[in-house]
Amino acid sequence: MVKKIISAGNLPFSKAIIHDSKHVMELSGQVGIDPITGKLVEGVESQTRQSLDNVKTIMEDAGWNLENVIKVRIFLVDMFDYNKMNEIYKNYFNGDYPTRVALAVKALPLGALIEIECTAVRD
Repeated sequence: MVKKIISAGNLPFSKAIIHDSKHVMELSGQVGIDPITGKLVEGVESQTRQSLDNVKTIMEDAGWNLENVIKVRIFLVDMFDYNKMNEIYKNYFNGDYPTRVALAVKALPLGALIEIECTAVRD
């Protein structure tokens, strides 16, 4: 796969990604449900971490990884949590960040504070 990243500088996302991949994976939105307990973890930081861990697990189960992610969509109940989310989020990607949108929503399933969905590509 050829992937060209157009950086956004110090921000934890890219302005754009150009790719020539043959396969695309669209992941459903993930909330911070702990797969062992089946319960929503508490706090936006923990929910961000758990949501991204859930995304990572789904991708690994398919033989992919977070480096395949080119687009992330983040839904927050409160935009005041944006910086807290970013502090966790940036640790999941190694410098070449996917493109991203973060939106405020009125409510999320199960009372979640954040939901994360993404698009991944590979040959």
